[in-house]
Amino acid sequence: MNWKLRWEIKSFHELTNTELYECLKLRQIVFSWEQHCAYIDCDDKDAPAWHLMGFQDRQLAAYCRILPAGVAFDELSIGRIITHPKYRKLGFGKELIEVALQEVHHKFGDQTIRIGAQKWLSGFYRQYGFVEEDISYLEDGIPHVIMRRE
Repeated sequence: MNWKLRWEIKSFHELTNTELYECLKLRQIVFSWEQHCAYIDCDDKDAPAWHLMGFQDRQLAAYCRILPAGVAFDELSIGRIITHPKYRKLGFGKELIEVALQEVHHKFGDQTIRIGAQKWLSGFYRQYGFVEEDISYLEDGIPHVIMRRE
């Protein structure tokens, strides 16, 4: 099997109906079903976001959204970072973050990035220059921490 992702980044208004459906479906699979979180996923942050999608053949295998400053935090943010369960342990999560950081630089230049990371993933994000701040919180019963990358 050829495990090479094809990357696309689109604004909300550029997404096709099928792409939007696949993004929302993957977010539901991971955050609602797999992590047992009952929350409203459609949080009014999708419209101002850039949606980064990694496809394995025709299936959405990795996804995140890039939020301009002022949408989730005062700074630019990357969120809803996910890899499809079917494609875990193939390095797609690392590739997703690397491509997201490249896209942030390309679209916005050098800016501070702030994320709300699940606490157990803070070591993963440290590999990419994110540092924990002294802000921890529970979101949907899952410990989170605010992290920043200059």
